[in-house]
Amino acid sequence: IHDSFKNIAQETHSDFGQQGLKLCLLHSDMDKEDGSVKYVLTGDGAGTVFEIDENSGDIHATRRLDREEKALYTLSAKAVNKTSGQDLEKASEFIIKIHDINDNEPKFAKDTYMAGVSEMSNVGAFVIRVTATDADDEAYGNSAKLVYSILQGQPYFSVEPETGVIRTALPNMIRENREHYQVVIQAKDMAGQMGGLSGTTTVNITLLDVNNSPPRFPHSTYHLSTPESAGIGSPVGRIKAYDADVGENAEMWYSILDGDGQDMFNIITDSTSQEGVITVKKQLDYESKRLYSLRVQVTNTHIDRRFEQLGPFSDTAIVRITITDVDEPPVFSRALYIFEVDEDTPAGSSVGTVSARDPDTINHLVKYTIDRHTDLERLFNIDSNNGTISTLQGLDRETSKWHNISVLATELSKVPVFIKVRDVNDNAPEFAMYYETFVCENVKAGQSLFLLQFHLVPLEAHITHLTLQSATALHYNTARILTRRGSFNRREMSSYLLPVVISDNDYPIQSSTSTLTVRVCACDSRGNVQTCSTEALLLSAGLSTGALVAILLCILILLSNPLTIYSALSKKHFIYHLYALM
Repeated sequence: IHDSFKNIAQETHSDFGQQGLKLCLLHSDMDKEDGSVKYVLTGDGAGTVFEIDENSGDIHATRRLDREEKALYTLSAKAVNKTSGQDLEKASEFIIKIHDINDNEPKFAKDTYMAGVSEMSNVGAFVIRVTATDADDEAYGNSAKLVYSILQGQPYFSVEPETGVIRTALPNMIRENREHYQVVIQAKDMAGQMGGLSGTTTVNITLLDVNNSPPRFPHSTYHLSTPESAGIGSPVGRIKAYDADVGENAEMWYSILDGDGQDMFNIITDSTSQEGVITVKKQLDYESKRLYSLRVQVTNTHIDRRFEQLGPFSDTAIVRITITDVDEPPVFSRALYIFEVDEDTPAGSSVGTVSARDPDTINHLVKYTIDRHTDLERLFNIDSNNGTISTLQGLDRETSKWHNISVLATELSKVPVFIKVRDVNDNAPEFAMYYETFVCENVKAGQSLFLLQFHLVPLEAHITHLTLQSATALHYNTARILTRRGSFNRREMSSYLLPVVISDNDYPIQSSTSTLTVRVCACDSRGNVQTCSTEALLLSAGLSTGALVAILLCILILLSNPLTIYSALSKKHFIYHLYALM
């Protein structure tokens, strides 16, 4: 088979017509052109992409060919007898190669790119590289040779034609002036020549912040106020400096440089709001000082040494703080008061005086009252005008030695007052208990029978020896009973009732009378009791004075001076009178 096949079939976008595009003609030497020969085509695309005219051998393309879809087709053709179907010649193989035409525009990997570059960069600083691809054959002409150009974004940025690298075109661009730029890049094939196909992409470029802007106070002077009652650590107010930078480049801290309020106030930095918070450092007093002044400085936390020449990266301002008055309660001249008063002081007597003043500028009149929760029995009164405390009723030291009351001054001020009741001699000494003892019939004169104990009010009082004989071995507040004769007879007198008068020598003299019962018992030779009379008189120590005198008279008829009593020595003197057997 001979062919007039064009070695390379070219891509085409032209119309095919009814029979399509004729590519080549096959002809067999056995073809006498009498219609007995039939041409058959097999292989890649036979019957779909390519068809053959079985009578003439013409091969046609049935549709447009696209090299990017398939660049080579391998086909086989032969001539056969139409009647018998026998091959007239051996099959002949041939290749159809599709020639490229510039039918594909360049395409970028993304429709939109995001990029950033630091502000204040020099000319030529790298921003980003964008690349496009072309599906056409790079080896065939310039169909796939691309050139990049910038359509939008000048004069700020430029693009390298061969690489697609975008760079800054102006020096020292400032983010604070303009932060965002939109750049449109074109890629064009055919080496950028006229008639070439092109594609575009958009690059959104952001200028990244650097610390090139110092913080600045919007005002040179700030005015704040706070009440004098503000507690330590309480916020007074906030001041804020502004920095055109963002992020950590805008972080700042505040400090107090000087001023007459430097010892009275602190300033701290709120890291969230970047504000300076002024707080109370020491207790304020409107009456002492009403206006303070501070010189405050703000400084960038992170300073970029490359831009120090743009500094200083700090600023100062004056803060004036006015202290406002608070209606303060009166202040007492002392933290507490201690007064003393005698327990026998009559009602209405003065105890002491408290004093308070109003610390405010307008010195209001101070009124005094007693907090009745601390004086439920209403023992005391106070003059509301001058603070003099007096008794409302008599006081008894033995009931309560101390009275702790609170005195109130108007506007909720109070002071504790402790009133001590001083002792006076208003209580007589008395026996600690009812006493009863015994004496043996065979007792000898001068023998000790019993030791008396005395309950003395006040507790500081002590009895003393007032007889002619000493009793130094005895303890305070005691008295010893001694026999003044021997040989008692219980049949004659089974018991003795001894009235004892106890008196002190303080002023006024106080005394009391008690009764000591002495029973006469039969004892062995060692003094142990054997029997006592069951007729002993067990009289109460609480007998009246008249009854005791009557008993005393009866006893005096029977005996004379059988017993004596001795008392102990003490600081305070008590006198004991023994009425019996004298």
